[in-house]
Amino acid sequence: MNMFKSLSCFTAITIVTALQITQSVAADAEWDRTVLPRPPQPFQGVAQRSLQGSVADFTQPVNAPPNVPNILLVLIDDAGFGNPSTFGGPIATPTYDKLAAEGLRYNRFHVTALCSPTRAALLSGRNHHAVGFGSICELVGGWPGYSTNWPMSAASIAQILQGNGYNTAAIGKWHLTPDAKQGPAGPFDRWPNALGFDYFWGFLGGESGQFDPVLAENNSIIGVPTQKNFYLNDAMAEHSITWIRAQKAQAPDKPFFLYFSTGATHAPHQVPKEWSDKYKGKFDQGWDKLREETFARQKQLGVIPSNANLTPRDPAFPAWDSVPPEVKKLYAHQMEVYAGYQENADNAVGRVVQAIEEMGLADNTLIIYIFGDNGASMEGTETGTFNEMTTLNGVPLTSDQQLKAIKAYGGLDKWGGPDMAPHYAAAWAWAGNTPFKWGKQVASHLGGIRNPMVIAWPKRIKD
Repeated sequence: MNMFKSLSCFTAITIVTALQITQSVAADAEWDRTVLPRPPQPFQGVAQRSLQGSVADFTQPVNAPPNVPNILLVLIDDAGFGNPSTFGGPIATPTYDKLAAEGLRYNRFHVTALCSPTRAALLSGRNHHAVGFGSICELVGGWPGYSTNWPMSAASIAQILQGNGYNTAAIGKWHLTPDAKQGPAGPFDRWPNALGFDYFWGFLGGESGQFDPVLAENNSIIGVPTQKNFYLNDAMAEHSITWIRAQKAQAPDKPFFLYFSTGATHAPHQVPKEWSDKYKGKFDQGWDKLREETFARQKQLGVIPSNANLTPRDPAFPAWDSVPPEVKKLYAHQMEVYAGYQENADNAVGRVVQAIEEMGLADNTLIIYIFGDNGASMEGTETGTFNEMTTLNGVPLTSDQQLKAIKAYGGLDKWGGPDMAPHYAAAWAWAGNTPFKWGKQVASHLGGIRNPMVIAWPKRIKD
């Protein structure tokens, strides 16, 4: 049975942490697990002048309390409330649908309107300013709350679980290390390993090419993959599955915490063509009609109240009927690529979930699946862009300039491939954030601060 709950971004992981600590104190009364790291244990043996009469006392490892769950925390990037099919959107998300049917859907889960701040709040359980992330880590500020240097006095959820006997890993996007500390020489005090993750594989910055990312593993920059047909979402799933299998082979009774954070669906919007081709023609109706269709499905699902009113289009977004026919073709293809990109990300999550099921771990694995860190992104400006660097450099292109550049790079079919670094038009983000106004970077409206969340835990969530 699907249910809808409300939960804050700043409390979701804190609840999980409290669960571990409560069970821990009850199971291990001689050790106060609310104090980490575990203090050195006094010697309980007997040491005589010789082995005769001496009693050894070996140091015991930190074990997790009995029956605590494995934890899979999933975070999709730059997605909107009205994107996934699970919440009435046009993009097929079968893994999300499956987990929602098995667990709980949350329609009042809140994030910040920016990437790094949401991640900092999520992984610390604190207001993002309290850990220095009032902004993204590319914009370091010389003011309290804006340093982007995570204070060592603030434990991450990974450190708390690690200190209570969990194996921990972060796979994918990080975006919590200041730019000046992301090089191969470090310092590494704000890299994932230092913040409680035993293993890290992914990229440190805010975005990455999906075909040619610059990757890091633990405290090393390993560079751009050289294997043929590399694609980041696929590789993330493979590394996650390998890590889970390896740690369960070595320590089958030890629980794991896996933070699976995709670069999708942040720009550049890149995906193998077979995924975007699945959506050919499905957005020819334009963003105005798409928003109405999504709104109607959301009411049918009960994701929004039956008496809700759809917020109007802001004048900043052009009416679809005002767009010239040749430009409509460009815009529709932009959304086809984004949709395929997002479905592919959900598929990668599904591969990890399937592996957990095949290992017989699903019943006691708590899955928290957050579909977006700040709403869908409007950073592509009015026309979108074949290369997001034009927008980042403050040079938005007209639709005519876009069409000329796209032709020079091989035509519209190249949009979404490795030869372009595209971003869709802002109005598609507005449609993706249905029923709310605005989106990423706009914290004054729900489009940028409310995202879907699903929690599944078969052992404990029965209804």
